[in-house]
Amino acid sequence: MARKPTKRTTKRRTPDRGAIKAPRHLDGVKQIRSNDYELLRKFMTDHGKIMPARTVGASAKQQRQIKRSIRRARVMGLLP
Repeated sequence: MARKPTKRTTKRRTPDRGAIKAPRHLDGVKQIRSNDYELLRKFMTDHGKIMPARTVGASAKQQRQIKRSIRRARVMGLLP
């Protein structure tokens, strides 16, 4: 007897529920660099925390680049 799928597995996130967003700050940006602190500021909160990908709308690869660049900029003293 096959197991009946639960609602949890059958639900899909759709754009109208807010799961998929366009990366508003990454339009026209080919590479994210740690020297570009003005761009990196857009991916941080007022308290200096890195914003999650679901609110920014970045892909997993872009989020890793953002995270890496922000951490490098912090070490260089460009960001808090």
